[in-house]
Parts: sequence; structure tokens; C-alpha cells
Amino acid sequence: MERTGRYHRPVQRAFAAAGFEVRIVHPLATKQFRQPRDPGYKTDDADLAAIHLATVNGFALIESGLDDTWKTLQLLIRHRRDLVFKMSLVCCQTREHLEAAFPGFAACFDKLWERACAWHLVQHFAGPAELVAAGLMGLCRSLDAAKVRYQTPMIQRILDWAGTAAAPDQAAAQHRAIVLALNDDRTRKSQEIMRLERQIAAYLVRTPYILLLSFPGINVVSAADYAGEMGPMEHYANPRCINGRAGLRPCRYQSDQVDRANGPLVRSCNRKLRAAMLGIADNLICCNHHFNILGHHWKAAGKDPRDIRIRVANRFNRIAFHMVAGHQVFHHPGLQGRHYILEKLTAFHRDHDTPGADLLRDLEAAIEQLPRKEYQLEARPLHEELKKIEAGRRRGPQLLGNILPIVLARLGGGAVQSTASGEEDPR
Repeated sequence: MERTGRYHRPVQRAFAAAGFEVRIVHPLATKQFRQPRDPGYKTDDADLAAIHLATVNGFALIESGLDDTWKTLQLLIRHRRDLVFKMSLVCCQTREHLEAAFPGFAACFDKLWERACAWHLVQHFAGPAELVAAGLMGLCRSLDAAKVRYQTPMIQRILDWAGTAAAPDQAAAQHRAIVLALNDDRTRKSQEIMRLERQIAAYLVRTPYILLLSFPGINVVSAADYAGEMGPMEHYANPRCINGRAGLRPCRYQSDQVDRANGPLVRSCNRKLRAAMLGIADNLICCNHHFNILGHHWKAAGKDPRDIRIRVANRFNRIAFHMVAGHQVFHHPGLQGRHYILEKLTAFHRDHDTPGADLLRDLEAAIEQLPRKEYQLEARPLHEELKKIEAGRRRGPQLLGNILPIVLARLGGGAVQSTASGEEDPR
């Protein structure tokens, strides 16, 4: 059967349910067998004959299936990625219209999207002239009435800007209305992304890819991106298979004495998997000390930035294969201290305001994926966090104060009721 987007799936499932062995032929293979035989001539009969030729020559493959957990994780991370791209576009449009209605206003804030006071002022004041007319006391009263946090020096900086701001563009009122509408859209998308990331974490903790959190520079979202596009590690015989599927290798053109071995990356590959790997490479170059130093050395040697990313991605694939397939956390003789999986997961859920029941569920699921010899080390930072909570050095609601004792008990800090299976733990 020839792959046709997703439209071949119902037929594939029907034949598989009937007991047939269903093999998939890529359209590129069909084309290469059809064109030499019938150049410039394409019909259903010619395509069918080409499919048969591709099949008997070994180009029909049996695809490894994914269960609901892996497929759901893949759909979630792709939907989140799509929303992030859309929100980036909305942010660019918002800044463009904001500059038209409030020229230079965005430069008053280091983190424009996180400043509630900025959007309150845009919503309640028509332009720079209205801000100047309200004065410092008027702006502070407006923010206090709406219970919006602010700092007086920041409001004074806004007034200094408003006093010397350029004149707004024509139809400034409409630009301002568009800014408010776009910002509402951005807020909704941001909330949806946060909700999706909580769901993604709930699926990630059920897979061995949660062990990647022990690798410095990897967070929950990047580990989930990698896991969702990779699928079960059992589908790969070695790290070279991962690099091959992602197309992390150059094209080669050789004819007689001409040999161009270092062409661009191959075009036929899993582009989404490649994007996830290169995103991780960017994170490691920025946040991992080892890869940051390597990146600087390669850059000083004149290496192309794209080549540097490919080198980092290839090295990470080798490390990730041994961690996930071997069910072990990251260890290296030159590493002073690894990152702790449960600590990272707890910080992630704290930033996402995850309900306590969901946080406890994810932590318990993550413990099931940990090697037992790592329980004591994973419990150490949680003990320190619990001490800070009990000493009153953490402000705000402390749901962790009720959750951490349960988690620590699962890690061996207390009595745990469990059912013996009679089998030796492979970990």
C-alpha cells in the first residue's frame, strides 16, 4: 500500500484487522520505479505496477506501531509547538500595532509580556498625552484600583517617555483596539500552552524518557518533544539509526574524481524529529557548560553554526540512547553533580500552578521509572525543600508540604506498603 498522508490509514487498519500483513511503500519509491518504465506517463495502472516493483525490490516496509500513550504524547507536543509558533506571530503583530499607537512604549519594559501594568495602562489610557495628563498619582491610583502590581520608578520612567514620545500614527485609536484584541488572543494562547504542558508532563513521566531530566540543559518540554517524535527506544538498534531517521548527515555527490562529501543535510528524513533534536542542541549550547565550551571551541575553529548544532545533536543522541535504552540516569566522570529528576519535575509543576493531586500523581509515576539505586540521591533535594517549607522560608501556599512526605516515603524515607512480585528487579 502506498502512503498517502493519512488517507491510507483506514484501509491499512481494515486489512490488518482481517489478518493481512500490510506493508507501506513511500511515494518517492513508487515514483522512482514508475518514471524509468513509463517516462511522462502517469496513470493508476502505471502507479500500481510501480508499487508492485517497489515491493518486490524491498522498498515495502512494516511500520512499527505506537500505542495510545505514545500517540497522544506525539499529538500533544505537536499541538503545543503549533500554538507556540502562532503565539510568536501574534506577539510580532501586537508590537507592530503598539508602536503605532504608543511609539517607544515597549522599550520601557525589559519583559513586556510579563508586565501586567503595561497592558493596564494601554487599556485605560488612549495615548502618551493621556498618560502625561494623569500624572504619577493618577496612574498609581488607577493601578491600585485594579490591584495591579507595579513599582513607582517604573511608572516614573513611563511618564518620562510619555513627555518626549513621538506623535502616534494615523488611526491610533484603531491601532490601540487591535493591540488589546491581539493581547487577549496571546493571553488565551499562553494559558492553553500552559495547560498542554501540564498534560505533556503527565504522559512523559510514564516513559523512560523522563530520565533525560538528569542531563544538564534538558527540561520537561524538550524531553517530551524528543520522546514524542522518537517513540519507544526499542525501535532503534543503535544511535546511528536515530541520526539516520532524523537526517543528521550531509548529502554526498561523487562522480569519477569529483567527490563532494560535505553537502547540505539530506532532504529525505523525519523533519519533526530533526527539529526536536536541533532545538535540544540550541538548549545545550546555551545551558550546558560542557557543550557551551565545545561550541566556543568549534566557533573559534571557524565551524559553521549549523555544523555545530549537528555535532551537538549527534552527541546528545548517543548519550540519550544509552540513558533511555539502558534505563539509567546521566553519569560522567567529569561531572561535579547531575541534575535531579524529581526536583526538576517539582519546579516545573510549581511554575505551572499544577493542582496538588496531579503533582503527586506525576511524581509517583516518575519514581516508577527511576532506577532503585538512585532513590537516595533523588530524595536529597526533596528533603532540603521540605525543611525550607517547615522552617517557613517559603512564601505562599505550600501544597508541597503535604506532598513531599508521601514522595519521600516512596523513595525509602518511610514505611511503604507494596506487593512483592517474586521477580528480581532488573534495575
